[in-house]
Amino acid sequence: MRTDLIRKTALTVAGLAVTGGAIAAPATAAFAAPAEKPATPVQADRKQADRKHSERELDVRYEAQPNFYYCGPAAARNALSVQGKNIDVDGMAQRMGTTEAGTNSINDITPVLNKETGKDAYQSVEIPGAKADDKQTDKLRTDIVTAIDEGHAIVANIAGTATDTTGTTHSFEGGHYISVVGYRDNGNTVTIADSADPNQASYRMSVDNLADWIATRGYTS
Repeated sequence: MRTDLIRKTALTVAGLAVTGGAIAAPATAAFAAPAEKPATPVQADRKQADRKHSERELDVRYEAQPNFYYCGPAAARNALSVQGKNIDVDGMAQRMGTTEAGTNSINDITPVLNKETGKDAYQSVEIPGAKADDKQTDKLRTDIVTAIDEGHAIVANIAGTATDTTGTTHSFEGGHYISVVGYRDNGNTVTIADSADPNQASYRMSVDNLADWIATRGYTS
């Protein structure tokens, strides 16, 4: 049976202006060795490696979407900005087949990301059904950590309402695209770049909530 992965999507907000800026990575606590027993170079290297695996955020040159239906191209543009790429969002929208009805599917975004990066780094992943199961959530977590550690952001097609770590709800009943640009706590919490509203350009969410937000649709990593 065909799933809602290819359902046409469109934002319920309109008339957003393009806004330049950056999503700053949060400060992280230093790993200090006990005073009475200084860490050896090997121990210090291991702690640094553990820290990198525990949390990482990519630098985003954020831009809000210029209209209510450009969330797909805008999410892709923000994702590509972490690699230092300056992409024409209108040209990308044309290649994705974006119309006022939105961008049909994550499968329309994956080939554009691969073309812009010059390699087949991205692959579409579907989360069918109304809610993500444990296996799908675990895969999403792994895919996010792997992608961010390799230096590229994820683009996800979401629908419905989800709550971030501050208790703020984000609702896109008609569907939306976002970028995932960082993680902490070994991928149990993720950082989202959202082109819909520059006043909420960046927020964190549990990976469980994100997986359920993606359910019936998909992501590319």
